[in-house]
This record gives sequence, structure tokens and C-alpha cells, in this order.
Amino acid sequence: MIAINSLARRLSAYKRWCEGLADTIREYQHWMEQNGLADGAEDLRVYELMDMLRSDKLTVALVAEFSRGKTELINAIFFADYKQRLLPSEAGRTTMCPTELLYDAKLEPCIRLLPIETRASSTTIADYKRTPVQWTTLPLHLESPKQMTETLRELMKTKPVPVREAQKLGLFHPTPEVPTPANGLIDIPVWRHAVINYPNPLLKQGLVVLDTPGLNALGTEPELTMGMLPKAQAVLFLLAADTGVTKSDMEVWQRHLTSARGAGHSGCIAVLNKIDTLWDELRDDAAVSASIARQAEDTARALGIDRQQVFPVSAQKGLLGKIKADHALLEKSGLLALEIKLSEDIIPSRQRYVRERVAREIGNIVESTEATVAARLAATESQIAELKTLGGKNLDMIQAMIQRMRAERDAYEKKLGSFQATRAVLSEQIRMLLETLSLAAFDALIAKTRRDMKESWTTHGLKVGMAGFFDGAGEIMEKVNKQAHQIKGLVEAVYGKFHAEHGLPKIKPAGISLLPYRSRLQKLHDEAEAFRNSAVLVITEEHFVISKFFITLVSRAREIYTDCNTEANAWSKAILTPILNQLREHKVMLDKRLENLKKIQDNLDTLGSRIAELEATRDQLHRQQGAVRVMLERINQPLPLLD
Repeated sequence: MIAINSLARRLSAYKRWCEGLADTIREYQHWMEQNGLADGAEDLRVYELMDMLRSDKLTVALVAEFSRGKTELINAIFFADYKQRLLPSEAGRTTMCPTELLYDAKLEPCIRLLPIETRASSTTIADYKRTPVQWTTLPLHLESPKQMTETLRELMKTKPVPVREAQKLGLFHPTPEVPTPANGLIDIPVWRHAVINYPNPLLKQGLVVLDTPGLNALGTEPELTMGMLPKAQAVLFLLAADTGVTKSDMEVWQRHLTSARGAGHSGCIAVLNKIDTLWDELRDDAAVSASIARQAEDTARALGIDRQQVFPVSAQKGLLGKIKADHALLEKSGLLALEIKLSEDIIPSRQRYVRERVAREIGNIVESTEATVAARLAATESQIAELKTLGGKNLDMIQAMIQRMRAERDAYEKKLGSFQATRAVLSEQIRMLLETLSLAAFDALIAKTRRDMKESWTTHGLKVGMAGFFDGAGEIMEKVNKQAHQIKGLVEAVYGKFHAEHGLPKIKPAGISLLPYRSRLQKLHDEAEAFRNSAVLVITEEHFVISKFFITLVSRAREIYTDCNTEANAWSKAILTPILNQLREHKVMLDKRLENLKKIQDNLDTLGSRIAELEATRDQLHRQQGAVRVMLERINQPLPLLD
């Protein structure tokens, strides 16, 4: 029996962890509803968080020049259980368009294909995914391997088109090295993008595999380099052991992976494929191993990465070893070591990210709930102490206490009335902040940049346009940051007065930090600069590619702004929720105290039963307090080890 796939095991464990965390949050939400602690705005955030946990995906992208064995590696790692090659793998170029492999339970097994002609539009691939009209869908009959193989050969299809059409689509630019063909026809891919929906166990666990074409496609489809590759949790960069690091390999590495993943090449794993070409029966195993080790060291040195990031493998022999259950061949192929590396790298890092987001999102809600329970407990303790002092007192004394309580309540209600004016000021400031950060304002910035570049779709024009664009985006975020700081300061001042004058518990209003979004914008700027300086733009000055690049750039930036806008909206609701809850709780407490005194005034014999009711409430609040603490502990507990 073949050793259990480490990646499969860890993916399954990660999925269980996500689902367990979602269940914990759901239980907590149900508990809050039962105890009258739920809030409408917070409910929405909780449900969004649970949906994120249950639909979370991890992406592994494969990048290489042609004929490096990407497709074979995909077959070996992810589809060996199929007992044959699922994806077509032949000598030469096979994958003609970017291909995503995933599983969506809402769809039947199929392959969705986006026509190459859509490149002429300004719509991104991400946007096309939301509108299925443009896609051609072909069913995958799982019971017929032959039919599936034939259907998947669509990925290899090309068609001849006139040079003018190829240029219009940004797929041909004549150079001295690549002149215009004599017949005036250019072979281009039939499809721009493919999505394969396949019920593979790994894909069912939320894995997404992105197979990218070679250098030309990466250069002419900026969305790959600037959109999909940066979002992948890991990138496998394939090279061939029989050729080493070629000039074209270095072009792909420097031009596309350095820009997409940063100078540190975060999450990049170099795969030195086809090591079986170095196997030689006339040499002993030690000599062969030494030769492979030298090749791996040379590869690490050429790419400027640590030797531990280079994995010598034979995808073909690894696939064969899995199919034939040949343990020795599988071990010799190096495939298992690569799978372990994948499982150890991508999943824990993704887990940390998800945990931090959950802790940030739900932590504020739990802390607000904790403050509410604490306020209720303090008020209940105060009422118990107050009623216990009434034993033996006459009705005149109780009447005097009722009058004092009424005066206190009236003063508080008057203060609440004045708070409404402050609340109106706060609401206006929040409205202005959200307006500053609105997508409409951002779209206006995009439109201005586009107007400025209308007559200058060159690398220089792009540089000027990008500078203005990112400067404008930074100014917006700086303004929003100042507005948020002012709002938080005003809320703290207002609540501080209620704390000092009426003994309300201390609350620290939730803050908002735009630093993560500014960092993402800066990273995008760096990626954009690297791509703008790439040979495909500097040499060709091709209007089409520059235009596509700009569309991709603003699309990525808009995603960042959308995330920032979403968080700002959630924060704008969250910042006032704790204080409004506490003000309401204090008003309810004053009313209850007055009501209890009136009932005791009417019948002194009810004093004991009133105290007993309050003591029961106190015990319940203690249990609620414990439940809140348990939830906080669950959220903040160390990450479990993934087996």
C-alpha cells in the first residue's frame, strides 16, 4: 500500500479545523441569541465569518517554461488515484491557456472554457467568473476515462488567425527574431482560461490548482502575474534537470515570480523535474545522487534561494510509482518529499492567517458581550446589596429611596437626551469617513488616471499614471486614518463621562488600522513597477499589454479598497455598539431598581422573594460570564498540530 499522502492528510485536518471553528462560532451566536445578547450588525459579521471558514480554499500555482513537466506533476501529485493521466501530457506545449482545477459541489463535473476573443474586452477574468454567459461548458463523464481525456484535450487547441486579429488580441508582436509568417496567419489558443470542476478528494478539501502556460502567456495576461500568482499560497516553479536553469527559465523567474511574490520569493518552491534523465545504470547510486545534488545546488545558486527550497523530482516516475504501487520507485522519484514540503508550508501559513482574522473579527464581538454581561452582573450585585439594606426599614424610608432613584433616573435620561446630539455628530463623521473611502470615490480616482493616460499608453505614460494613482490612493487612506482617529477619540471622551458620572464599566472602543491595506497597496505598487519594467513592456511598448496591465492593476487595487471599505463599514457599526448597549443596559437597570422598590413599597413581604430572584439572576450571569471566557479561550488558543 502506498504511503498516505501527507498533503491529503493535512488538508483534511485543516478542513476539519475550519469547520470546527465555524461550529464554535455558530454555537456562540446561538448562545448570544438565547441570552438576549445578540446584535443585528454583529450577527451579519458572524455569518460572513462562518461562510468564509466553510468556503476557504488554498491555491497551489505551477509556473514554468514549456516542456518542463507541469502537467505531469499535476497528474502525479493530485490525480494518481485515477490510475492514468487525467490531464493530457505530451512532448512540447500542452497547456495553451491558464487552467484552474477545483471542486464546486453546486456544479456537475465539467470543464468551463472562456473564449480567447474575450481578451478584446476590458473585463477581467475574475469578473467573467461572476457572469457564466461567456463560458463554454463541456460535461465530464467520470465513468468514461476515454471521454474525459478527449474533452480535456480542449486545453491544447489552437487555431490560425490573420496577423491583424492576433495583434488585436495582444497575442503577436513581430520582431526580428519572430517575423510575420509568409502566409499571414498566426496560431493562437482557442481558449483564454479554463476551469475544471472535478470531484477529486484533494479538491473537495478546498485545494485549487492553477496550471499556467509559459512565458508568452504570462507576459500577455497581466492578470496572471499580478492577480492570480500573488494570491496563491504556494508557487511551484518547474525546471528540467537535463537542461538546468536556462535563459528563458530566468526570464520567467525574474520577470514574473519576483514581481508576484516579492524579492524573498515567499511561498516559492523550485522543482527540478526530470531527474530520471540523470539516472544511469552504468553509474552507482551514490554517483547519481551526487550529480542530482550538484544540479540542485546550482539551481538554488542561480535563482538566489536556499538549497532547501529546491526539490529534485521525477514527476513521470512518481506517477508511475503511485499507479503501480511501487514504493521504491516512488521514493526514488522524490515526489513524496515535495508533497511533505507542500503540506508543511501552505497549510500552517494559511491556518495562521485565518486564525488571526477570526480572532480580530470575533474577538471584538466577544469582548463587547463580555462587557455587557459584566455590566449586568455589577448592576444585579448593586440591586441585591440595596434591597438587603431595606430589611426593617419603614415605608417612609423606602419612599425616600424611591424619590432619590427617580431623580437619578431622570438625570440619566436627560443625559441620554444630550447624548443624542453627540451621536448625531458621530454619525455625520462616520458618514464622511465612509464617503471618503467609498468605492465611488475610488472609481473617480481610476477614471481620472485613465483620462490622464488616454493619450499616453506607453511605459512612460504608465509610470506617470501609476504614480498619480497610488499617490491619490495613499491620500485617501491617510485622510480616512485621521477621521477614524478623531471618531475613536470622541467616542472615548463621551463614554468616559458616563463612566465617571454614572459608574458605567470601562470600555475601550474598537479601533481600526488601515496599515494592512496600505501595505497591500504598497506591495501592489512594487509588483506593478516590476512588471512595468519587464522586457515585454520595455521592448514592445505594446498598447494592448499596457492597457491590460492597467485594467489588472486597478482591479487588484479595487479589491483592496473593497476589503478596506467592508472593514470600515463593520467598524463604523461596531464602534458605537458597545456604548449604546451599555447606555441601554444602565437605563434598564435603573428602571428595574425603581420597579423593585415600588413593589416592595406596596408589599414589604415581597422583599425576600425579590432578593432571591436577583440572586438567581446573578448566578445565571456568572455562568454567562464563564461561557464568554471559554469562547475567548477557544479563539485565542494555540494552533493545533496538523497530523
